[in-house]
Amino acid sequence: MRSDDALPVELPDTVREALLAPLIDHHCHGVRRDDLARGRFEMLLTQAGTPAPPGTTHFDTPAGAAVRRWCAPVLDLDPHVPPAVYLARRAELGAAEVNRRLLGAAGITTFLVDGGPGGPDLLSAEEMGHAGGASAGEIVTIEQVELDVARTAASGVSYISTLTQQLVSRAARAAGLTSSAAYRQGLGRDPARPSRGSVIAAATRRLAGPAERLTDPVLLRHLLWVAADVARERNRPLRFHIGYGDSAPDPHGGDPSLMIGFLRAVQPIGVPVILLHCYPFHRQAAYLAGVLPHVYVDVGLALSCTAVGSAAVMGELLELVPFHKQLFGSGGHGVAETCHLGALYYRRSLARALSLRLAADEWSVPDAARVAHMIGSGNARRVYRL
Repeated sequence: MRSDDALPVELPDTVREALLAPLIDHHCHGVRRDDLARGRFEMLLTQAGTPAPPGTTHFDTPAGAAVRRWCAPVLDLDPHVPPAVYLARRAELGAAEVNRRLLGAAGITTFLVDGGPGGPDLLSAEEMGHAGGASAGEIVTIEQVELDVARTAASGVSYISTLTQQLVSRAARAAGLTSSAAYRQGLGRDPARPSRGSVIAAATRRLAGPAERLTDPVLLRHLLWVAADVARERNRPLRFHIGYGDSAPDPHGGDPSLMIGFLRAVQPIGVPVILLHCYPFHRQAAYLAGVLPHVYVDVGLALSCTAVGSAAVMGELLELVPFHKQLFGSGGHGVAETCHLGALYYRRSLARALSLRLAADEWSVPDAARVAHMIGSGNARRVYRL
C-alpha cells in the first residue's frame, strides 16, 4: 500500500512507518473464489442482505464509492470509474487475480479467518494467506460446531460430551474461538453455568429437530461456558460479534453493555474476550475495555463501511479505549475489496487521530508510533500468542 494512498495527513517519519508497517488482520472472513455478477457483488458490499431498491444501487453507499476510488487503481483503472467499468475490469482479470491484487496490496502479514459456514465458494484461511502473500490462521465459530453436533448426536448425554470433544479438537488447530450469540441474546440476564440436568433436557429437545440457529438460552449458555473453558485451556481468546455486521439482529442484542453479566462472570478464569465490530456501540465497548482487564475491542467493518467517516469513528473509540486493548480487524467478507478497504481506512483514520494528538502536543512522536504498532499488530501478537 503506497503511503500517499494510505496516509492523508503529514506525520513524522517514525509515525508514518509505524502506520504503514504490516498489519495483523485479527478478524476477517473468507472471500469469494468465483467470478460474480453485478447483483451478487453489490450484495457483498453491504450488510443489508437484500438487493438495492429498484432503480438504485449499492454502489451509492460510502463503501461503494470507496471501491471506485481506492480499489480501482489496484486493478489498473482510474479512480472514480463508473461501476460498470470497474466490474468489467474485475471480470476481465478474474477472481483469483483480483483477490491476489487486493489482498496483497492491503499490507497484511497475517489473516485470522473466521471459520463459520461459507461453503466451497469462499477461500479457506490457508487460501486467504496464499492469495495475500501472508500467513493465516483459523478462528473456530462455536455455533457452527454446535450445529454439527446437534445434527449427529444420539442423545442429550452424548451431545454434551461430543460438543466438548469437538471444541477441544478444533481449538487445538485454531488461533481463537468466536460467537455471534451477542447479536441476538442479552448475555447479562443470566450468565451462570446451567446445570447438567437442564442441559441434557434442553439438548434432548434440540435433537428432536435441530434448528438452523441455536436459540435455546440454556444450550446457549452451556455452549459459551464450554467455549470459555476450552479457550482457557488452550490459551486462546474468545470473541463476540456485536454491533454492525449482521443483517437481522435482535433489537435487544448487539449492545455490549447487555453482555456485562457474562463478561464479569468469565473474568475470573482469565480468558481474553474480544468485542468485534462494536459500532455504533464503540464508546460502550471502549468503556468496557477500560474497566474490565480481560476485554479487548475493534471497530472492524465499520471503518470500510463508513469510509471517509471512519476518522470520526476512530476518534470516538480513542477517546476512552486503552491503547493496549484495541486491535486491527478489517471485518472483510465476501469480496477482497472489503479486506483492502478495511486496512486502508484503518490506516487513514488512525493517521488523522494521531495527527490531531500530535498537533495538540497531547502525545509525543514516540507515543504515536508506539500506539500505531500496538493496534496494528502488537496487541494481536500478544492476545493470540502469535
